[in-house]
Amino acid sequence: MTPHGGSPRRLDGKVAFVTGAAGGLGRSHVRRMAEEGADLLIVDICRSLDTVPYPQSTPQDLYDAVEEVEALGRRVLARQADVRDREALQEACDAGLAEFGQIDVVVANAGIAPLLVEDRVQAWHDAIAVNLTGTFHTIEAALPSMIAAGQGGSIVIVSSTAGLVGIGGASNGGLGYAASKHGAVGLMRTYANNLARHSIRVNSVHPTGVATAMVVDPAIVDFVARDAILSETAPNALPVALIEAVDVSNAILWLASDEARYVTGVTLPVDAGFINRR
Repeated sequence: MTPHGGSPRRLDGKVAFVTGAAGGLGRSHVRRMAEEGADLLIVDICRSLDTVPYPQSTPQDLYDAVEEVEALGRRVLARQADVRDREALQEACDAGLAEFGQIDVVVANAGIAPLLVEDRVQAWHDAIAVNLTGTFHTIEAALPSMIAAGQGGSIVIVSSTAGLVGIGGASNGGLGYAASKHGAVGLMRTYANNLARHSIRVNSVHPTGVATAMVVDPAIVDFVARDAILSETAPNALPVALIEAVDVSNAILWLASDEARYVTGVTLPVDAGFINRR
């Protein structure tokens, strides 16, 4: 059944591969894509990293995401996998291809913000490994099948406002976060050029602070409060402190759909004017 009086939904007939799918942002992306007709391969690590100070997703969160997709009448395959582990991610992707026969949309959403008050150099390494190398692994796992299918497709990288301006603080984790999110833009632009001849579009989205468990966690609030640059002014131009996860998901949905069929190589802020006022 389709909404809007039975008109086709924007992702009818599409299969989307989403990483970091059990967390706050990822769950929102998965929900919106299912609402718009996509079947889904969803992946999440479902455990905590030592350098990440806020609670991360659990196996139950991933199970709940599956139930939510199925309640919307869509098919879904879930796997626990770490995006740092190329082989595990490829196994998950191959399982999705065996189940659905195709992957049309990739959302490289898995990411961490290892913003520790008690700073450690490992926070740098984890930020780069998850946010940058994990994004590379995600795209590479799905790409051969997308090219072979010859049907084009859309790849969306979830970056951050920290991928476009010099913010994040002076800690190892903050520097790693900013570097990884900037690096993801370089990946996006290069993939966009490399894949244009296959009609595979590649773009990135750049949210300001989003009202998820991560952003409002006391550990992150404390980290920001201790950094004069991060805490000195209200972050956004529009009169809102945080945006909602669905605002980011709707931007991703548009980039994934045929409505954005000629949009590639774009850094799309969803930031309430954060970047413009810098």
